[in-house]
Amino acid sequence: MEAALWYVLSGTRGGANRARILRALDDRPRNANQLAEDLDLDYKTVRHHLDVLVENNVVTDGGDDYGKIYLPSEATQVHWDVVEEIITEVR
Repeated sequence: MEAALWYVLSGTRGGANRARILRALDDRPRNANQLAEDLDLDYKTVRHHLDVLVENNVVTDGGDDYGKIYLPSEATQVHWDVVEEIITEVR
């Protein structure tokens, strides 16, 4: 899990936005539209980053497609100290 976190948050283009999304989801679960508005990002950009985060088991989703809510996965929550370390280093 730690390797996946390093990869998606710092090892690839877009890691900074994925870190912002993950932090926002840790604050409270949201759908893609809410994230786009709250983070002032393009909706399609947010959807792309969410797909990457879901594929790497960093976030999980629930609900139907339109109102799907995202939140950090259990594995990410267990390794939240690593998330904080990555975010601090990437700044």
